[in-house]
Amino acid sequence: MELLIKELTQRVKKASRVMSSLSTATKNAWLIQSAEQIERMKAEIQKANEKDLEGGKSKGLSSAMLDRLALTDKRIREITLALREIAALPDPVGEISRVIPRPSGIFVGKMRVPIGVIGVIYESRPNVTVDAAALCLKAGNSVVLRGGSEAFHSNRALAEALRAACAGTEVPPDAIGFVNTTDREAVRLLLTMDDCIDMVVPRGGKPLVKLVSETARMPVLKHYDGNCHVYVDEDADLDKALRICINAKVQRPGVCNAAETFLIHESVAESFLPRLGKALIEKGVEIRGCPKTCRLIPEAKPATDQDWDEEYLDLIIAIRVVPSFEEALDHIARHSSSHTEAIVTENHTRAMRFLREVDSSSVMVNASTRFSDGGEYGLGAEIGISTNKLHARGPVGLEGLTTQKFIVFGDGQVRE
Repeated sequence: MELLIKELTQRVKKASRVMSSLSTATKNAWLIQSAEQIERMKAEIQKANEKDLEGGKSKGLSSAMLDRLALTDKRIREITLALREIAALPDPVGEISRVIPRPSGIFVGKMRVPIGVIGVIYESRPNVTVDAAALCLKAGNSVVLRGGSEAFHSNRALAEALRAACAGTEVPPDAIGFVNTTDREAVRLLLTMDDCIDMVVPRGGKPLVKLVSETARMPVLKHYDGNCHVYVDEDADLDKALRICINAKVQRPGVCNAAETFLIHESVAESFLPRLGKALIEKGVEIRGCPKTCRLIPEAKPATDQDWDEEYLDLIIAIRVVPSFEEALDHIARHSSSHTEAIVTENHTRAMRFLREVDSSSVMVNASTRFSDGGEYGLGAEIGISTNKLHARGPVGLEGLTTQKFIVFGDGQVRE
């Protein structure tokens, strides 16, 4: 196993040198050919997907998990559309910025360059195979893909299509390295290959992210969970607040940018909470609240200390009435997972304080937390959302899969 992983990562590392110098046109041609190849191989890919679905049923996977695994005609269309959309995105590689003259006569700037080899370790959804490879290669990197065992046949078929699409282009097939085993030992070995893999991205549940973060010898681009907050300020437009809260919780509750806690200023609680509670209950949301919340929403269950730290990923919300703006900030600082927080207020000074003082990867004023997404931010696509502070933070698109180096222009200058 160790020899298998070592040989794979070395081939991918060698291919990364080629990828770093390819033109945008070459990378885009591969992306378009990949979409066409997947369309040609659709029957073969779906046949492989059937094996995974049958295996999932025999293992007792839930209907929701099986739905995430399924490569329907619609999902295949979405995958190929994503490839074409990534081809249309601006290429960040080679971008030069902030060139400034120095007293010595030299000019100093920065150039955006690929990171090198990105390892992506992910669970369940086979579309991640294509999304991750497309973003990494468009940014001039090569990629090592290790998907979950439940989607093994689907992931392998998609990776074969991506490698086949390299034919007739300058993109080396080894730029897409697929770990062709379900043995869990492969993950541990990958995370020790820091001589070949420059950064690893875990995509999956908290146990996977924790395992990767604690084991990897290379930098990890991660977020553990999304305990996102909406704070309704004393100067909020309450109609606006109601729309935002309902959307943030209900529109798609099982994702990391859905709200998990509402903080309501006590001066608006009497008028706002009964309205909010009624709307949430109509949407099938279970409410867990502080004593004041339970008084104003009789259907609410008392919240425990654990509820303030919970990422429910379900139609459940924790609600707390706070006495002040400062207490809302303190609550977020104590319980947030640094993903996304929002304030609803018409007070500009308070809104700007919230933006400055809340330390999360996305901070919003008068908008739903559900906008915390690479597509909504204009990145076109994302490999994930990072709650790291270095090197990338928030939704990570093409630019987040690159780094920068200093470049210097001179005309014969020497240092005195």
